[in-house]
Amino acid sequence: MTIRTLIVDDEPLARRGLELRLRDAPDIEIVRQCANGREALAAITELAPDLMLLDIQMPGMSGFDLLAQVPRESMPMVVFVTAFDRFAIQAFEARALDYLLKPVDDERLRQALDRVRAQWQQRQALAQREQLMALLADLTDKVEIEPGALAAMADSPARRYATMLPIRVGRETVRLDVATIDWIDAAGDYMCLHAAGQTHVLRATMKELEEMLDPRFFQRVHRSTIVNLAMVSALRPHLNGECFLKLQSGQEIKLSRSYRDKVEMLLDSAGVAPRGTPGTTS
Repeated sequence: MTIRTLIVDDEPLARRGLELRLRDAPDIEIVRQCANGREALAAITELAPDLMLLDIQMPGMSGFDLLAQVPRESMPMVVFVTAFDRFAIQAFEARALDYLLKPVDDERLRQALDRVRAQWQQRQALAQREQLMALLADLTDKVEIEPGALAAMADSPARRYATMLPIRVGRETVRLDVATIDWIDAAGDYMCLHAAGQTHVLRATMKELEEMLDPRFFQRVHRSTIVNLAMVSALRPHLNGECFLKLQSGQEIKLSRSYRDKVEMLLDSAGVAPRGTPGTTS
């Protein structure tokens, strides 16, 4: 999938320059170029772009004025591209992902696009979870762990950590091999277990699952995400000390700084070495 992008600048040469440089980014699709804020408002309504590369000082309507008129649910990701550095604080207060000064340096543009890609992946994952939760709300039979199953397994002296999770789907109980789980994330009152290309949704807490799963493999990497370290193929450094875990499935999961040291130690012991350099993709 591509990141559908809107370029908004009153200078034709500036728009053309961005267009040419973005040709080296195959995942960035320019859906329209706009010369002013009014054109951009119409384009946002019509095209629902994912990203807007936005100038600030434009005749009639500034970049900030434009953002003030965009409904929250329609707001794309925003990277400001301007010749003036005095608006930087205001730009980040407007929740811009980045602030680029003209003439735009190639390295800074690359860094900004890396931030865009990371944010876009998070938005896509959130949208998928919301769709899943909406579907669950329409089901009369909720998908959940069998009542008392977690407590019974935790109290069992014969098994310290679960190798199977009993999951009830409607009236049928299936057993999920925990070794097949790639990662787990929270979605409201449910947990999403991603395993072998499928997502299993169940009612449980993050704490309950942490107590059931072997910590040598299953570690929290974010306050709402657990990853099976056996499924990690690489640790990719990113910007500002951030990292992403690349799974064997190709999925990338953000590693929060507060969990980084412990996760890196466990990965090192498992022979998974970091690769890439900050700001690069693998």
